[in-house]
Amino acid sequence: MSAIETKQVPLHFEQRDAVSPTDEKVDIDNNGSDTADNGKAVKTDGMAEALLLEPPNPWAPHMFKLYAVLFVCYLCATTNGFDANTFGGLLATPTFTGYFALNSDNEGLVTAMYVIGNCVGSVFAAECADRWGRKFGMTLGSAICIVAVIIQVSSNSRGALMAGRFILGFGAVLVQTSGPAYAAEMSHPAYRGVLTGLYETMFFLGTILTTWTEYGLSYMTNPSSFQWRFPLSLQALPSLVILTFIWKLPETPRWYMSQGREETAKAILVKYHAGGNEDSLVVKVELDEMRELISVDGADKRWWDWTCLFNDRGNRHRFSLVAAIALFGELDLPPTSYYLPLMVATAGITSTKTQLLLNALQTPIMMISALSGLRWIDYFGRRPLLMISSAGMAASVFIITACTAHQAGHPVIGGVGIAFIYVFLVIFAFAWTPCQYLYPSEVLAFANRAKGLAALNLMNNLCKVLNTYVPPIAVKNMNWRFYILYGIWDAIGVVFMYFFFVETRGRNLEEIDAIFDDPHPVKASLAMQVHDTAVKKASQHVEGTLPHEPQI
Repeated sequence: MSAIETKQVPLHFEQRDAVSPTDEKVDIDNNGSDTADNGKAVKTDGMAEALLLEPPNPWAPHMFKLYAVLFVCYLCATTNGFDANTFGGLLATPTFTGYFALNSDNEGLVTAMYVIGNCVGSVFAAECADRWGRKFGMTLGSAICIVAVIIQVSSNSRGALMAGRFILGFGAVLVQTSGPAYAAEMSHPAYRGVLTGLYETMFFLGTILTTWTEYGLSYMTNPSSFQWRFPLSLQALPSLVILTFIWKLPETPRWYMSQGREETAKAILVKYHAGGNEDSLVVKVELDEMRELISVDGADKRWWDWTCLFNDRGNRHRFSLVAAIALFGELDLPPTSYYLPLMVATAGITSTKTQLLLNALQTPIMMISALSGLRWIDYFGRRPLLMISSAGMAASVFIITACTAHQAGHPVIGGVGIAFIYVFLVIFAFAWTPCQYLYPSEVLAFANRAKGLAALNLMNNLCKVLNTYVPPIAVKNMNWRFYILYGIWDAIGVVFMYFFFVETRGRNLEEIDAIFDDPHPVKASLAMQVHDTAVKKASQHVEGTLPHEPQI
């Protein structure tokens, strides 16, 4: 790869000095330079210093308005969560598999139709989010999902079921592209890690409701098609809520800035990030950085221009990280949301009710773990948590493999193997669930964000096609040996992340661009973290511990 000319951006960390303990209180002007009360010019650290000088209050009324707005977009992830475990539970429901004559030879294809719909929809998802806005993508995708649910619920043949799943996947990818972009762009910069990480965590709202519904329906004394038609109908619930409230949501300020509507962008930032304070320092820094780096004629205006993901060294690095999230996040283990009943059956548990109970238990356990991980995502950073998580996942997979290989005649060993499936899920959910859309949304520049997220969804779903269609056949023919491949892949992920993943903690979205302009992005991102710590300690030395201080 050839080196490119370094773009001159404001607030580049190499051009800034840490705040000296002897410096007076600093005012930041529109150009990113500071003027102390004593008239001495000093350098600003951009958003990091702005947050120290103007610490936000997470309990302020305007923040709760922001939380409510973001919750609506979180339901885009819930839409996807409904399908994953709904269909996984139905594959263990005799009234469903018998009605559609599903078996190990055809269930992989029927399951994968949702994923295939995702892949096709990915081509159009970026255009919806870029040309007409993030809200439009969420609205159109939700409407399509409702139509798809109606087709599935009324299905009387396998072909109709597959058609409904394809259309559902098509609509779901539209919301899965616009939703995380909306969350990242609307979140307050002090809490972007938590607020954007919550997006994928809300995946489990759908899975919890549907898996426990299926478990309860398994006790019907006179089983009928209601056992599967009702859970399928629940898939429309998040889409209905989104369509009800989407009209009350603002478009993201960054999208307005890209349309040349700076005053509208400022009004949204002032309302949701500053509680109506027109002179907010944080809002001023946000606007300055957006004004500098968001273009009104960028690649986001050209739906056919996907070369923006690869046209220079920095963008190629960004895209490699997005691809890594897809590859290491999806090919870590057979999708337990679909195949946990099959995996526990391999371990010797054949009771349908027990399989459905184990399928239902995984979702609240994973949600608790994901919410716990959010507490530390801004404290430790994305990079170390993902590496530690992948190392733990690799170890868990090897233990699962060993237990599965030696469980014959040893029910205790089989039980240990099942227990480590849940250990794997806890470790995965702690870091990977929050970061699956947080990290790509952060490393992608605005002009590439929708296209990059659409590409992420496409790669996610291509991996899911492979990981959905292959496991039933592979487990049947290779048994425990098949799992070894996943353990090796998880270990490779740790090595890749060490050498190529940058740290994004504590940077505004536009400030992250400076990382990829550096000849050595990983080193630059880690140096930024050291610099931020020095700024924070120096500021605390001057003014003492600040109230409501965010983790940066």
